[in-house]
Amino acid sequence: MEAVIASIVAVFGTLLGSAVTHHFQSRSADRSERFARAERLRQERMDAYCAYAGALLDYRRVLVHRWFVLHEEERCGEDTPELREEVYKARYTAQEAMFRAQMVSDDPDVLDSSEQIMEEVTAIHWATDFTAFSDLRDTTRRSIRGFVAVTARRVR
Repeated sequence: MEAVIASIVAVFGTLLGSAVTHHFQSRSADRSERFARAERLRQERMDAYCAYAGALLDYRRVLVHRWFVLHEEERCGEDTPELREEVYKARYTAQEAMFRAQMVSDDPDVLDSSEQIMEEVTAIHWATDFTAFSDLRDTTRRSIRGFVAVTARRVR
């Protein structure tokens, strides 16, 4: 009888040990999976935010160049179809990067600021005098840097 009880206790102990091991391994695997997913999302956000900031800088650069072409007397007539096409391509690239950044972000501040910065950069095109142009150029520089600073804190 003692042998049967010892066998039952051994089987019960083995089953209990297996169940406890399974429970802890499942928790460990879930934790590892959550960590890996969070790290992938962080990396994807970082890539999207960097791509957007870079696209904004390029779009801004093209608009600044075109503004000078349109408003400097010695450069009048240099507004070529190729330059206009470069503006369109830079805007398209910036918008695409903005949409990607918005898709990976769940922060309303990032969503709002990405739209606002795009509007500010686009406004460079419509500046009529040098003062307005210069103000917009400074504002957009600060806004892009601010966007980078805010998003950098969110991906650390």
